[in-house]
Amino acid sequence: MSYDIIGDIHGHARTLEALLGTLGYAEVDGVYRHPTRRAVFLGDFIDRGPAQRGVIRIVRPMIDSGSALAVMGNHEFNAIAYATPRAGGGYFREHDAHNYQQHKAFLDAWEYTADYRELLDWFARLPLWLDLGGLRVVHACWDGAAIERIARFYGRDGRLGNSLLYAACSPGKWEYKAVETLLKGKEIPLPVHHRFEDVDGIVRHHIRVRWWDRGARSYRAAFLGSEQLVTAIPDDRIDGDHLVEYAHDDVPVFIGHYWLGGTPAPLAGNIACLDYSVARPGGQLVAYRWDGERELDARKFVAEPALEFTLTETLA
Repeated sequence: MSYDIIGDIHGHARTLEALLGTLGYAEVDGVYRHPTRRAVFLGDFIDRGPAQRGVIRIVRPMIDSGSALAVMGNHEFNAIAYATPRAGGGYFREHDAHNYQQHKAFLDAWEYTADYRELLDWFARLPLWLDLGGLRVVHACWDGAAIERIARFYGRDGRLGNSLLYAACSPGKWEYKAVETLLKGKEIPLPVHHRFEDVDGIVRHHIRVRWWDRGARSYRAAFLGSEQLVTAIPDDRIDGDHLVEYAHDDVPVFIGHYWLGGTPAPLAGNIACLDYSVARPGGQLVAYRWDGERELDARKFVAEPALEFTLTETLA
């Protein structure tokens, strides 16, 4: 089977339609299909962009019909946690000003609608990872030990379920760290007194790292994220382990999540990030056309520039 793996969409339905067209998918009876290929989505369908419902109207029929596969992104996980009450009051994701603002585009489109809860249930059925034999797919970090432990205790289909959701929203439990790593990446603390502002203006004391890269020995070299933030990261040598085991001869793994920029290219011979900041001015929605190769090829990335927001898309 040949796959088209597609990065974070974040409410950009028109750009997704354009990319699917470029890839040779056509809408047949309400479902985008390709005669010989299958799409794989890396999650983060929601938040940020102007066409929250438009994206779901495209991706859900593809996934439900088998025209596409998908994994859960951290934004789908956050949506579930935001709507799930804690025993004793509050929610698994706090309803504070930051979380509300990050989630506002989705809430404006869905929160008070009849299908809001049903959509969250659908999100919860998306697996946390996919191992398709010749390739692997996860939103942020392929941590084999975390995946094996979740599979052992919660099922090898990698789906959330209430028990795993509750544990994954409880700091101090191993499930919390495991799901955080899969969906948000491996993080390490910066040296004392160092901090930076991320692309959303949030002050951070930790960085997400190139979790496979044994050659990255300083915080700056290990940093994985927007290139505009690199100079804010100290160039001090890393003290401690920042790696997740992923060998150079393991099968290719595709990730999203990291708000990259520039020309799409593999991060390593068998690792590719497909999040090229579609929700940021100048960003792109990126796919990789995989046909069984073990060594990833920069020529097989397909990038669709983010389209301008229009009234039609805002109302989609």
